[in-house]
Amino acid sequence: MKDMSLKIIFLLGLNTISFVYMKDEKADCPRLCTCEIRPWFTPRSIYMEAPTVDCNDLGLSNFPTRLPADTQVLLLQTNNIEKIAYLVDFPVNLTGLDLSQNNLSSMTNTDLNKMFHLLSVYLEENKIAELPEGFFSGLKNLQELYINHNLLSTIAPGAFTGLHNLLRLHLNSNRLQTINSKWFEAIPNLEILMIGENPIIRIEDMNFKPLINLRSLLLAGINLTEIPDHAFVGLENLESISFYDNKFVKVPHTALQKVINLKFLDLNKNPINRIRRGDFSNMLHLKELGINNMPELVSIDSLAIDNLPDLRKIEATNNPRLSYINPNAFYRLPKLESLMLNSNALSAIYRNTIDLLPNLKEISIHSNPIRCDCVIRWINMNKTHIRFMELDSLFCVDPPEFQGQNVRQVHFREMMEICLPLIAPESFPANLNLKAGSSISLHCRATAEPEPEIYWITPLGQKLLPNVISDHFYVHSEGTLEINDIGLREAGLYTCTASNLVGVDLKTVLIKVDGTLPRESNGSLNINVKDVQSNSVLVSWKTSSKTIKANVKWTAFVTNEHTEVAHSARIPSDVKVYNLTHLSPSTHYKICVDIPNVDQQNEKQCVNVTTKKLDFSVKDNEKINTTALIIILGGLFGVITVALFFSYVPIELGNNTSCNYLKNDLQKPPFAFNNLYPPLSNLWNTGKQESTALEVKATVIGIPSNIS
Repeated sequence: MKDMSLKIIFLLGLNTISFVYMKDEKADCPRLCTCEIRPWFTPRSIYMEAPTVDCNDLGLSNFPTRLPADTQVLLLQTNNIEKIAYLVDFPVNLTGLDLSQNNLSSMTNTDLNKMFHLLSVYLEENKIAELPEGFFSGLKNLQELYINHNLLSTIAPGAFTGLHNLLRLHLNSNRLQTINSKWFEAIPNLEILMIGENPIIRIEDMNFKPLINLRSLLLAGINLTEIPDHAFVGLENLESISFYDNKFVKVPHTALQKVINLKFLDLNKNPINRIRRGDFSNMLHLKELGINNMPELVSIDSLAIDNLPDLRKIEATNNPRLSYINPNAFYRLPKLESLMLNSNALSAIYRNTIDLLPNLKEISIHSNPIRCDCVIRWINMNKTHIRFMELDSLFCVDPPEFQGQNVRQVHFREMMEICLPLIAPESFPANLNLKAGSSISLHCRATAEPEPEIYWITPLGQKLLPNVISDHFYVHSEGTLEINDIGLREAGLYTCTASNLVGVDLKTVLIKVDGTLPRESNGSLNINVKDVQSNSVLVSWKTSSKTIKANVKWTAFVTNEHTEVAHSARIPSDVKVYNLTHLSPSTHYKICVDIPNVDQQNEKQCVNVTTKKLDFSVKDNEKINTTALIIILGGLFGVITVALFFSYVPIELGNNTSCNYLKNDLQKPPFAFNNLYPPLSNLWNTGKQESTALEVKATVIGIPSNIS
């Protein structure tokens, strides 16, 4: 019984001591702060239960003077702290310190060097303007350092000395104008560098070379216009680059080619106007490519994305001017599974584009102005197992009879196999005002089946074909017109013409130089009838260089039937001659040429023409010529048959001397057919009148209509 009493007294004593100890420990927690065990992840994503002191958002102006001895994480976010002085009883095992959103302005008033076990330091959204030499030298175990969203404009070359184990460095959203490679010499193990949203003037060659273990580089929002070819030399472990929201007008493909292990590339929100041939090629480890939100992107050209054997996903969405993807744009992409093309200005996707992607599983083309005719008909031919994402948002815009219908509801038999070219209205603006001596690229793209040919017409009527070099002009094979060293002579109306066997589409742009256009010497319209036959009339005209196109209309007045039949055609501006065919003999026609110009005025002139009577003697001659031709062809066939027979006999008879006379005859020189028969070409000219030989370059795209 006595022993039992002693045990009870002993246990009560222990409880009392524990209570006193806990009370003392509780007293170490700063006033108004919360002290408790919380989950915490190290920079290497290791989970731990960490004693945490939470003093966030308390309006503190000074660093806490007393902390629990076992504190590992100290949270001082959103206070008014201006400096940190080292305290004798500062927790030596502190691993995480958050001082973001305070008033720290000078690191000379801050002492972190004796916090040896710190792994993570957060200094975001303060007023730090400078990092002095060796400021972090005592933090030999530091793995994460966040100094983003400050006023940082100066970093000493040795500011990061001692941070040999640093893995993540955030310097984004400051005022840095240059990047010094010496910063990185002390942190060779860095894996993630975020330095975007700084007014950096340029990136230099070898800027990041000391970062041999870098895996992710964020260069977003820097207003970069170019990257030197050797900027990323030495970054053999780099896997991810973000150029989000910069000012690139073309892909820095040479620099990217040197990042041999690149897997993720973000070029979103750059004013790149076209993805050119070879821009993304031979990047053997690339898995994902982002080219979204590009306000100037017009086209993805042939072989632009080529030989990327590990690419799994392409995102090219929300590009308001992206209206054309070449049928061979995506080439040698054997593992591509996802193709995101929604919310662009695409009227169609060629079937060949999809056929070249053997492993494609899903595609997104909704929220595009889809043209439900020949180019897109492959979607409804039940020959693809690809999943179309958000199919309910896939609607037809053209042609009018299908407008508003879901694409999958239009049967492929209702879509034509061939169709007119269509130049996207977003390709280039209607008006431009340029400075003298400047240069411009005009991107003209068109979809059609069969694929159209594209050429340009200058204000002076010069026809510019692809890949032909001239003084000021060059047209790329894809349809882009480059005009260099522009002067007043180059000002005026330029016309892009897309044509195939079905017809023609035109789009014009008026270019002024320093706000002016060249003066016209003669702007009057003049029509000339070049040739009149029984079934055709050849007309030509002259006009100013400001014309947009020519509309030719001809009306037949049939006397016996008291009716008028009208036809029309739209002609490219470079064509000044047109051959009206399939006309009726001895018929009166009124032919009008109506030409609008850039000043929104129309020039119109008409002529009256009567076709010739049908010449029956010509028909008789044609019959005679046909008979003669049949006789001649029959004679030729007989001669050839005999010749073949005699060439076969010696082979069968070998060296038989009885056949030597045949050999001798066959060895004689052959006679000339022209000596025996008149030239065959004469047969076609008999009874025909000579007329002016003119090349007719126009294509009729109007639809004949009857006028009562």
